[in-house]
Amino acid sequence: MASSPCGNSNFDSGLEIKTRSVEQTLIPLVSQITTLINHKDKPKKSERTLAAIHRVGQAVSVAVGRFVAVGEAIAGENQELKDEMGQACFEARRAGDAIAQLTDVGSVLPTQSDGCVPVFSERTGMVKAARLLLSSVTKVLVLADRIVIKQIITSRNKVLVTLDHLERVSTFQEFVQIFSQFGNEMVEFAHLTGDRQNDLKDEKKKARMAAARAVLEKCTMMLLTASKTCLRHPDCESARINKDAVFHRMRCALEQVIEIVTEARSCGENKILSASIYNGIKDFKSSVESLRENLYSSSPQSVGSQLEALVERTEDFTDSAYTSHEQRQAILSVCQLARQDTQQLMNAWIEAQSVHAKEATEDMEVAILKTCQSAGELRRELHKVAVGRASDLLKVHGEQLPLRALKAGGAEGNIEAVAEYSRKLTEQKEQLVETCRLLCHVSGSEPLEITCVHAEETFHVIGPQIMSAAQTLALHPSSKIAKENLEVFCEAWESQLCDMALLLREINDVFEGRRGDKRPYLSLPRPGKHLVNLKTAKAVKLDAEEQTSMAKLGLELRLLSSDVDTEVEKWEDQEHDIVRQSQSLASMAYNMHLFTRGEGLLKTTLDLFHQAEVLSEEGLQLCSALRTFSTQLVDEEKSAVMTEMEKLVALCQQLQMGGKTPVQGKTATFQKVDSSIQTARGILAVVVSVLPFCNKLNKKYKSERSSLGSPHDWRERQDVSTPVKEEGALNSMNSNGFGVKSMEQHMAGLNLLESK
Repeated sequence: MASSPCGNSNFDSGLEIKTRSVEQTLIPLVSQITTLINHKDKPKKSERTLAAIHRVGQAVSVAVGRFVAVGEAIAGENQELKDEMGQACFEARRAGDAIAQLTDVGSVLPTQSDGCVPVFSERTGMVKAARLLLSSVTKVLVLADRIVIKQIITSRNKVLVTLDHLERVSTFQEFVQIFSQFGNEMVEFAHLTGDRQNDLKDEKKKARMAAARAVLEKCTMMLLTASKTCLRHPDCESARINKDAVFHRMRCALEQVIEIVTEARSCGENKILSASIYNGIKDFKSSVESLRENLYSSSPQSVGSQLEALVERTEDFTDSAYTSHEQRQAILSVCQLARQDTQQLMNAWIEAQSVHAKEATEDMEVAILKTCQSAGELRRELHKVAVGRASDLLKVHGEQLPLRALKAGGAEGNIEAVAEYSRKLTEQKEQLVETCRLLCHVSGSEPLEITCVHAEETFHVIGPQIMSAAQTLALHPSSKIAKENLEVFCEAWESQLCDMALLLREINDVFEGRRGDKRPYLSLPRPGKHLVNLKTAKAVKLDAEEQTSMAKLGLELRLLSSDVDTEVEKWEDQEHDIVRQSQSLASMAYNMHLFTRGEGLLKTTLDLFHQAEVLSEEGLQLCSALRTFSTQLVDEEKSAVMTEMEKLVALCQQLQMGGKTPVQGKTATFQKVDSSIQTARGILAVVVSVLPFCNKLNKKYKSERSSLGSPHDWRERQDVSTPVKEEGALNSMNSNGFGVKSMEQHMAGLNLLESK
């Protein structure tokens, strides 16, 4: 709101806007008020302009009246905010009435001889009313937002109470009853925090919320099996250790959520983020480049010290036992080059200061460029080492040999084998923890740094939990629940490896300058709706096995959507129909992936089915674009594209038919969800395979077209029985496919989901 025409001076310091929902609600109001204030600069206006201003003023007044009615309804449902909300609503209504009076045509003087009307002689009155209106409306919104925070805190408190009861149960019957209640409370908490996460403006807070919610999601299943194992084997120390670790981690995650929503400071968060090499390089380059503006803003010694502090942080790379000799030498060489370039800069800088230069000299300019270049080279080298090591580890650990051996040793009651492979898993854990730390250094953004820290903590915690679960199974090899418990922790480890693969892709995307914005989901309460138990919004409740299955499918969908984005980036013509429709499919597939995690715009299975139907329609549009594209190709190439297109048509039709098939009951609904996601995965797999092939052909024929000099000459090379008009083909290319109309339809579909 810093750019508001009303300024910030009259705003209460406690009215900082922290959510997108509040911001988006204020934007149209600010726009209307800006229109009114801007017209105050002209003392005379035509009757037509005056009538337009009158309409705007009346529209603002009516909108404020409706808004205040909503605020008063919310106040009636929340007694603790009634007085404060009532005062804010009163001030908003008064300001709206003042604006209506100031723009009232009836109060205007008669028209003068020049055909204009002198109005708004008191500009101060309009500005004062506008400030009062913005301040009071913002206060109403912030108070309404407080209700959302209160809901989250209340939900967390219920979860904590039930968690305490769960920890103290002594019988299976009591555990089953309380865990059922706990599950319902966690569903409500997940919905509230998911909406809040998507609504937050601060990307760091959003990343921290995502990390905490991921812990709660995974720990819920762990808590179930760990508690059952402890009840089955009450005298087993390893089972108790396993269970206690899960309860402790859940309480920490719940506390982190409350820290985020209540703005409580997190211990050590700033320290962790400020220590990354990425931030160090960014700050160093900023200091160097600022010398162009002011030679005397800092000293040469301070810049030299800044570089040395940066080089010192690279010791996390060079001192690592897992860094190869070649990698270590490459990093040290780049550090030495950066030192040399910085020393040359300092020498040129001192010389410029000695002659009292007012701006950077030519020698300084060259030194600045070389220093920034060597700093960038250092970042590239560190990125290559961190990402390379992470990729290698994911390939090696993808086979899960220690986990398999631990399961086998535990099932055989072989305590020695469990101990041996626990040591191997510990070594693997240490490698992954250190690699996450290196990725944090080069992640390229603070939200990704937070995600790296979360990954590091997860490997650090789950490793010992797997070992304690394996020890329990080795002591009780015939115990089915102990076996199931170990399986759950191993799946959590595998899931974190998959998350690490996604994290690696996102870090690469940022490094290469590819980073898409996510659509927000707004979480402001509505009167009569915001106190409803949100668990009723889900069409069905899936059990743990079904959730795990769906999450794995969703992850595959996310990876494929990322592959589509990568292939699309390689196209020179970003406006090509094939490119734009592929981007649309990837976006919708990403929405379906978020659904499997309980996030994003798709809140119910019905939303998912609607999205699948829209995806199938876009897929058919892509088929149409591929068919148009194939008319430019020779026989073999055309046949290959048409084969892929036919696969795509079949999958899209399958998805459409599945979406229209009515289902009843939990099992049938889950099967339909599973089928929809699997089919969507198949569609994206075809798109991933066809994009590079079409890109190659597009480049080939584009080159031939330019060398032949005429599109007609190019087309004469083909054996086409029916002549094709070039103008008609171009018109078809412009009108068919994604286009503006399809974009509007797609956005309308998303807006429909968002309004539910």
